[in-house]
Amino acid sequence: MNVGEHFRRLTRPQRNAFLAAFLSWSLDALDFFLLVFCIPAIAGEFHTQVSSVAEAVFLTLAFRPVGALLFGALADRFGRKPTLIVNILCYSAVELSCAFAPSLHSLLVLRALFGVAMGGVWGIGAALTFETLPKEGRGVFSGILQEGYAIGYLLAAGAFGLLFHWIGWRGLFMIGAAPALLVFFIRSGVEESPVWLAARRQHAAGVRPSPLLGRLWTYAPTFLFLILLMTAFTSFSHGTQDMYPTFLLKGRGFSPGTVGILGVIYNIGSLAGGFVFGTLSDRWGRRRAIITAALLAIPIVPLFAYGTTPVILGLGAFMMQFMVQGAWGVVPAYLTELSPGPVRAIFPGLAYQLGNLITSRNLVVQTTLAERIGSYSPVLAGTVVLVAVVLATVTALGTESRGRELSAG
Repeated sequence: MNVGEHFRRLTRPQRNAFLAAFLSWSLDALDFFLLVFCIPAIAGEFHTQVSSVAEAVFLTLAFRPVGALLFGALADRFGRKPTLIVNILCYSAVELSCAFAPSLHSLLVLRALFGVAMGGVWGIGAALTFETLPKEGRGVFSGILQEGYAIGYLLAAGAFGLLFHWIGWRGLFMIGAAPALLVFFIRSGVEESPVWLAARRQHAAGVRPSPLLGRLWTYAPTFLFLILLMTAFTSFSHGTQDMYPTFLLKGRGFSPGTVGILGVIYNIGSLAGGFVFGTLSDRWGRRRAIITAALLAIPIVPLFAYGTTPVILGLGAFMMQFMVQGAWGVVPAYLTELSPGPVRAIFPGLAYQLGNLITSRNLVVQTTLAERIGSYSPVLAGTVVLVAVVLATVTALGTESRGRELSAG
């Protein structure tokens, strides 16, 4: 069955739920990656090193588990829909505030707050989506949903390439407040998760859930595996994405316009990879799809990290992100299928963001190493090879989940 047939089989509430989750994640990623593109400019305005501004990315990643815990618990208690609305308003407001940061210190504080808001979106959106959609074609929808992240990167690259010259980094952060408009669609067009509603009916009938920490402890082995898995995954994505614009700007001397174009090119690769491997995971299984994408990234390293012209680097980055986001395209379905019903909003999102916490200093370490050795290329190359092998190994140790039923209990 092709993608169009999968979508045609969805009811209007199912399509709207998927669209809400996809857009909220895409626009969240837009707001995150606007900072990544603007790091050299921010460093210039505040008269500091690039690695100092990179601390803002570290703080965003480090505080995302707080948001996953907070908003995930609210979503399991009060529902996916209202919590998602509050979450979107929070990250939009903080993004707008960043445009008026008077100093690097204040910007760092705001990016920590942004991390809290960003941390909740993925888990809530995944729970709303996969509790609403049928299990048939779950891998297809997983691949598309996760690539909302690539769409956000694509939008950030386009905005940077087209608008940075005219409005600067502060103007870009003002544009980053636009996701707040999504709230109107969610409020009027999206229904609550039927699985969450079933759980609420059980609660009303006298079946009361155990305390949150007790529920998490009950599923500790699975939870710990997911944290390890997501540590490898976040190292794979952030290790190949966050420093790349700086590598192109400072390591290769390309203009902002060229960097923006290359950003668009390699994010098209991300979109294609997420869709292809997400779809393949419905045929091959989740683990085989992830392992294949991870290992195929290794032969691309010479083009990705050592190319010298925009054409070669564009080709290498396209192929690299095809594999990186190909592996990631399986993640929403895989984590949701492995997550128990009583903690499905908080469980995958918190594991995801704790993985981000463990790898949160990745960009700082990468940029510091690059500054010390005078080259970004070996840092990028070493990251890809090491993380791809680790990700494939950890995934092989997990269990297959394709086709599992998602219930409230």
